[in-house]
Amino acid sequence: MSGINAREERIRSFFPVVRKIARRIQAMVPGSDADDLVGDGCIGLIRAADTFDESRGPAFERYASRIVAGAMLNGLRKLDPVSERVRREMREAERERFAIAGQTGQLPSRLEMEARRPGLRRATVHAYRHAPLSLDAALPRGETLPGDWTADPAALAVERAERDHVVQALRRIPLRQRFVLTLHYYRGQSLHQIGRMMAISPQRASQLHAAALQNLRKAIDGAR
Repeated sequence: MSGINAREERIRSFFPVVRKIARRIQAMVPGSDADDLVGDGCIGLIRAADTFDESRGPAFERYASRIVAGAMLNGLRKLDPVSERVRREMREAERERFAIAGQTGQLPSRLEMEARRPGLRRATVHAYRHAPLSLDAALPRGETLPGDWTADPAALAVERAERDHVVQALRRIPLRQRFVLTLHYYRGQSLHQIGRMMAISPQRASQLHAAALQNLRKAIDGAR
């Protein structure tokens, strides 16, 4: 088999793996498009086939998987109006913030974190200005929309009362448990991610989650 034919056969045989990697990344990055991921992955696959050198060690499957995944992630980064440097600064600041809370039992304010990390305020302002609004996320602080006057006022009143009831109950449970519930249910963080943020093991985060739910139920029942 000639070199050109061998290259084309290698690309064709690896294409199902490209789709598999695309599905995996799509599951990790909500809102990403599978077709776009596959397209970027195919470009990475062609680059991997052209640059692969058998004498350097790793098998083609392992080498190509890394190149394909990297091409897909680079494609996603190009769609993000906020730079990776800014995202990294905000992630590291948030991780440090909850690590401090896990050690001291008190969550530092945004101003305190900006004093600890001089670049945080600039990164936050940049992300706020360039991040698009989402129909599924809360509005930025200070932004409002007109109320929905077509809804049933009684139903709105009941919903608001129930929400306030839960908020009051949350304030009566221990701080660390409140952190876990807030991160998990309001910010969509997994227990594994919460463990990293709070500098504890995933098992400990799971224990705090279970205890928090139990204490929250007691607080809600006790207030009725």
